[in-house]
Amino acid sequence: MRKIIHVDMDCFYAAVEMREHPEWRGVPMAVGGKPEHRGVLSTCNYEARRFGLHSAMSSAKALRLCPDLVLVPGNRELYKEESEKIFRIFQDYTLRIEPISLDEAYLDVTGVLLCKGSATWMAKEIRERIFKERHLTASAGIAENKFLAKIASDWNKPNGQFTIPPERSATFAASLDIGKLPGVGKVSEKKLQEHGIFKCSDVLRFSLWELVKICGSFGVQLFQFAKGVDNRPVVSERVRKSFSMEDTFDKDLKSEEECIQKLKEVFERFYKSVITIKEDISKNGMYKSFVKIKYSDFSVTTIERSFSELKFENFLVLFRERFSMREENVRLLGLGIRLPEKEENPQLSLDFNVPF
Repeated sequence: MRKIIHVDMDCFYAAVEMREHPEWRGVPMAVGGKPEHRGVLSTCNYEARRFGLHSAMSSAKALRLCPDLVLVPGNRELYKEESEKIFRIFQDYTLRIEPISLDEAYLDVTGVLLCKGSATWMAKEIRERIFKERHLTASAGIAENKFLAKIASDWNKPNGQFTIPPERSATFAASLDIGKLPGVGKVSEKKLQEHGIFKCSDVLRFSLWELVKICGSFGVQLFQFAKGVDNRPVVSERVRKSFSMEDTFDKDLKSEEECIQKLKEVFERFYKSVITIKEDISKNGMYKSFVKIKYSDFSVTTIERSFSELKFENFLVLFRERFSMREENVRLLGLGIRLPEKEENPQLSLDFNVPF
C-alpha cells in the first residue's frame, strides 16, 4: 500500500503578493497581464473569484466583471524563490517528490516513520509549517494513489485537507462526476454523457472493450480511474542514485563558524530524508559525498570524495578544504551523495500497523 500526499498551495501567486502587500488583503486582486496587451490572469484571490474570475480569463473581461480589481503584473523570480523554500519543507519528510508546478507537488511518504507513519498527520504538519514559516496556506489530499490524492486536495480547499482511506477508494471514485477524472475535458465529457456516462459508477456498466471503442486507448485508463485504481509512480526530478539538499541564505555568511553551523543544519535535514527512503547506506560500500558552495558573487564550487559512512564529519572535511581556498562571503551551502551504479539500493518495504 502506497501513501501519497498531494499538496496544492492556495492561489499561490496572489497569496505571495498579498503577504508582501498587506493592503491587498480582503480586496479582489489578481496576477495577470495588462488588458491592453491582451493579457490573461495567472491566478486570483478568493475575493476576486466571487465575481466569477478565474485563471486563464482575459484581463479585460476580469476588469469588466470586477471594476475594482487590483491587477498586478507578477514577479516570477519571487514565486520561484518562495516555491524552493516550500519544497525544502517537503524534503524534510521525503525525497520522493514530483513537482507539478511551482505551487503543486505529489509526495510519496510510503515507509516514512515521521508523525508515527501517518500520511494524514504528515500532511497536517506540512501545512502548519508552511503557514508558520512562510505565512501562506496550502491544501492537501491524502490517498493511496496520485489520482485520488489530487481529487482529495480540492475537497476542503482553501486551507484544508481530506483523506481517502484505502478501503474507501473504490466507493469514493464511483461517486465522482466523470468530468473530475484526469484527461476528461469538455469535449470528451460530452461524448461520454452521450453514452449515458455521467459518473464513474456509470463507467463500470461498460466492459473494457466497449470503453476502448468509445474513447480509444484512453478507455483503459478511464476504466482504472473509475475503480479508484492508479498505478502511476511519483516520479522525482532528481537524478537516480543521487540525493542532495541545499539552503540559500537571506544574509550571506561571513565566517567559517557560521557556515559550519548552517552546514550541520542542512546535514541533519538531509540525513532524516535519506534514511526514510534508503536502506542503511553504510552497508552499500563506497559512495561519493559532495559539498556545494555558492559565493556572494554567484560563483559556485563543488568538491567530492568517496566514503563508506554517512556522517557529518566527512562533509565537514570537504567543506573546510574548499572554503579555505577563497575569502568570499557564502550565499548557499549544499551537500549530497552519489550512490554506486552497481547497487540497486531498493526502497524500504515496511508494513507497520499505523494510521493512514
